[in-house]
Amino acid sequence: MIAYYSENVRVPKFKRRHMNTWIKAVAQVYGKTIGDVSYIFCDDAKILEVNKTYLKHNYFTDIITFDNTEHNRLSGDVFISVDTVRDNAKRFGVSFSEELHRVMIHGILHLCGQNDKTQEESKQMREKENMALKLVINFEVC
Repeated sequence: MIAYYSENVRVPKFKRRHMNTWIKAVAQVYGKTIGDVSYIFCDDAKILEVNKTYLKHNYFTDIITFDNTEHNRLSGDVFISVDTVRDNAKRFGVSFSEELHRVMIHGILHLCGQNDKTQEESKQMREKENMALKLVINFEVC
């Protein structure tokens, strides 16, 4: 089950059924199924608090993924800063919806085992994000 929550912001607008179908399709590419995945949309202040409390990092980020996956069943909590997603969309010259999709699937890729700690891993992550984004026909619909 995929659930959507918010803290200090509204859940961004998207069609949950389309989003869920897309997320499940991407997981399936990696031989995974969806267990309990929670997206928590928040503001910069909340993600900084989460980053400090659980990861001992004192900086803002767009996403933090807590992995509870067992075997091939993806489960976890994905915190997404809507503030940072909006800023990054402007910085990269893409729509908010496209950047949101990229970040949301980034979390799923982490749950699938993809890391982005090194430069090479980051490059691979970006390639996998781009492949996943090609599965979305219209960012405004999903």
